[in-house]
Amino acid sequence: MAWFAAASTAAKIGMVSGGVSAVSSVAAAKQASAAGKYNQAIQNRNAQVAEQEAAQIKKQLEFDIARFDEQFSQLQGQTKTRILFSGADLSGSGLRILRRNAEQAEIEKDTMEYNAKIGQARKFEEANFSRIQGQVARQQAKQAEIGYYAKAGTSLLKTFG
Repeated sequence: MAWFAAASTAAKIGMVSGGVSAVSSVAAAKQASAAGKYNQAIQNRNAQVAEQEAAQIKKQLEFDIARFDEQFSQLQGQTKTRILFSGADLSGSGLRILRRNAEQAEIEKDTMEYNAKIGQARKFEEANFSRIQGQVARQQAKQAEIGYYAKAGTSLLKTFG
């Protein structure tokens, strides 16, 4: 009879142990899921920041071009004044200087726009990469979650199956 009581107690302990193992595996699965969602949210926020930075690059370009146009207008005005003050007409060399300045200004603005577009493209690429990292983190968490649920199921089958 004592042997039967000991065997019964051992069986109960085994069931409790299996149940505890299953419960802890389910809790770990929920934690893995929460961690994956959190990591994905962080990466999505990083993507938003990168997109905001891309928009800021565009705004900065608009500001820089407006400032450049002002400075260029002043330069052209000074150049005209110097040409006319020297007693020359706005033809020939003087006109070539003004035209050359205008051509150089357009090249400079094109360069500014190109550099801004490159900067924006990099920021958009950062945003895309952050979103991908978030999706990968979420998928890894789902895989871990499934593994923990499988472990819980296995524990329950061993205990009660």
